[in-house]
Amino acid sequence: MRCIIIDDEPFAIELLTFYVQQTPILNLLASFTDAYKAIDFINSNQIDLIFLDIQMPHINGIQLLKSLEKPPMVIFSTAFNEYAVEGFELEAIDYLLKPFDIKRFQKAVKKADELFSLKKSAEPQAEPFIFVKADYQMLKINISSILFIEGWDDYIKIYVSEKPILTLMSLKSIMEQLPQQDFVRVHRSYIVPIKKIDSVRNKVIKIGSKEIPVGTTYVETLNQLMNKK
Repeated sequence: MRCIIIDDEPFAIELLTFYVQQTPILNLLASFTDAYKAIDFINSNQIDLIFLDIQMPHINGIQLLKSLEKPPMVIFSTAFNEYAVEGFELEAIDYLLKPFDIKRFQKAVKKADELFSLKKSAEPQAEPFIFVKADYQMLKINISSILFIEGWDDYIKIYVSEKPILTLMSLKSIMEQLPQQDFVRVHRSYIVPIKKIDSVRNKVIKIGSKEIPVGTTYVETLNQLMNKK
C-alpha cells in the first residue's frame, strides 16, 4: 500500500517511518510536517493510506481529512483521545494513541490491508485484448470474442462474434499473444478457446455450428487442458 505520514513532530515522523520500514506491505512515498503541502501531494498522487496526526498548527487532522474530495484510508496517530469518536465517524481505519509500539501499529495496518484487499477484489477487471493488423489499420480484438482461429498459408483468419478478421500472421505468432491456459492448438490449421467448445466427439470439436478437426498429435494436449477446466 502506498502511504504517507503527516505529523508536525519530526520525532513522531521518524518513529512512524521506522515502523513503516519494518512492515513489508507498506511503501512510504513521503512524509510532511506541513499539512497544506501534504494536501497538495495527496491531490496530485495516488495514495492508499495516510498516517495522520490530529493536533497540528493552522489545520488539524480532522479538518484536513474533511477537506479531501476522495480521501484515502486513514489511521490517526495522536497524543489526544478526545478526537477518537469524531475520527471513527470519518471512517478512520484505526486510532493510535501515542505512544504506541510497533505491534499496535501493525495491528492497525492489518485492518487497512484487509479493507484494501477487499476493495481491489471488488474492482472490475479490464477486458483482455490483442491488436492485429488488418485492412491497413491496427484492430483491437477482445480475447473473449474469439470463437476460433484458422490458418490460411501465411495468413490467419480470426473468427470473432461480429465478423472474421484476416491478418498476415502465423498461428504460432498469434498463439504467443493469447493466454496459454485458455487457448489450445488442436490442428495444424486451428486454435480454439477452451471455453467456447460445445462438444468433442470422434476428434471433432463443435463450436456453434462450426466443426473443427482435432489432429492426432494434439489430442493429448487438448484433453489435459479440458480436464483442468
